[in-house]
Amino acid sequence: MAGALREGALVRVGGPIREITASACRIGGVAPFVRLGDRMGFWVNGRLQVGEVVRVDAGGATLKPYESRVEAGIGTPAFRLGPAELRPDPRWKGRVIDALGHPVDAGGPLPPGPRARALEAGPPAALGRARVRRPLGTGIRAVDLFTPLCAGQRIGIFAGSGLGKSTLLAMLAGAEGFDSVVVALVGERGREVREFLEGPLAPNRGRAVVVVSTGDEGPMMRRQAPKVAMAVAEAFRERGESVLLIVDSVTRYAHAARDVALAAGEPAVARGYPPSVFSDLPRLLERAGPGPEGEGSITGVFSVLVDGDDHNDPVADSIRGTLDGHVVLDRAIAEQGRYPAVDLLASISRLAGEVWTPEQRDLIRKLRAMMARFEETRDLRLMGGYRAGTDPELDQAVALVPRIYEALRQEPGEPPSRDAFLELAQSLRG
Repeated sequence: MAGALREGALVRVGGPIREITASACRIGGVAPFVRLGDRMGFWVNGRLQVGEVVRVDAGGATLKPYESRVEAGIGTPAFRLGPAELRPDPRWKGRVIDALGHPVDAGGPLPPGPRARALEAGPPAALGRARVRRPLGTGIRAVDLFTPLCAGQRIGIFAGSGLGKSTLLAMLAGAEGFDSVVVALVGERGREVREFLEGPLAPNRGRAVVVVSTGDEGPMMRRQAPKVAMAVAEAFRERGESVLLIVDSVTRYAHAARDVALAAGEPAVARGYPPSVFSDLPRLLERAGPGPEGEGSITGVFSVLVDGDDHNDPVADSIRGTLDGHVVLDRAIAEQGRYPAVDLLASISRLAGEVWTPEQRDLIRKLRAMMARFEETRDLRLMGGYRAGTDPELDQAVALVPRIYEALRQEPGEPPSRDAFLELAQSLRG
C-alpha cells in the first residue's frame, strides 16, 4: 500500500517542494495532475516519505505526510503515487497492522487479496441494503436488557475518560455470533495495545484483524486507521461474513481530521472544528451496517470520548445523530463502584423493537419508570423526607431498584450472560 512504488512506472508526475511547515509542505507544478486524497512521496536519506494531498489550488498542492514531521528540504522533488488502496484477505485474521496496511507483528508479510479497495469508498446504496432484523446477544446483561443489538446495527459508547469505556469494548469483542472481528485502536496509549491483544481479545485473536495507530503517531495515521479497518470489514462483509467492527475511538479520529483540515486552510466553525469534520464522520459511519441482499453485515461499535463529560459536544452530538443507538457511561455510577457504569435511563437502542417480545418491552418500560422514580427521589430520601407506606410505587422502587443494579454488575472476567431476562428474574426472586 502506501510507501510502495508501482513497478514499471516510466513517467511520474511530480514537482519540487517549495514551502515547508512543521506538519505539511507545498509542492509546485502539480495542480493539474493531482486530486484530493492522492498520495505523493519524496526520498529523504534513502527512505521514501509518503503523504496525502489535502489541498489543491492554482499554485500547487498541500501535502500532509503520514509521519509527524516533514524531513525534506526546499527543492526536494515529490512525485505522485496515486490514491491509497488496500487488498484485504481472509488470511489477515490474527494479524496486527498499522494505518498504512503494513504488518506490525512478527507474522511476516501480509498476503494480498484478490481486489484492491479504495479507502475512501462510499456506503452501500440506501435502497439496496438488507434489513436489520437478527437479534444479537452480547453477553452483557445491561446491554442485552436495556439496549439490545441486532446484527448490522451501529451503536456508540459515549463516556468521559476513566469510566471503563475500553473495558466495555473489550467485553463486546468477546461476543459470540460473529465470523470475524476488526478492531481499530486510534490514538491509544502504546502500553494498552499489547494489553488489549493479550487480554480481552486473546480468545478471539484468531478471527480478528487489529489496526493500530498509537497516540504518538501523526494525525494522518490516526485519521486513516478507521478507514483501513472499515475497508477490511467491508471485504469480509462481501464474503457473506458477519463482522464486528470496533473503533476506539471516533473522537480521536475527529481530532485527527480537525488537524488535517486546519492544515489545509479550513476555518474553525464549531469549538475549533472545521466544517469537513462533520461531513467526514457520517461518511465513515454510514459504511458500516448491512450490505446488499446476499452479503453479510458489519455490526459497528464506536466509542466516543466525551470531552469534559459534555454530551452536547459538537462531535458527540453529530455522532449520536448518525448511529442507531448509544450507550452512555456515567461518572457518578462509576464512582459508586457499579460496572459497567451504564446510565440505563440515558441509553437507547433504536432497533430494540426488533429484539424485544411485547412482554419484554412492557417489562423494560416498567423498569425504566421505576428507576426514574428511584433516581428523582434520591435527594428526598437522603434528607429523610421519605416514609415507607405513603407511596406504594416509590416503596416498590426503593425495594427493587438496588437489587436490579446489583444484578446488572458484571466484571470482565465473569462468564457471559446467556439469558439476561432469566438471570434478572432469578436475582429478583433471590
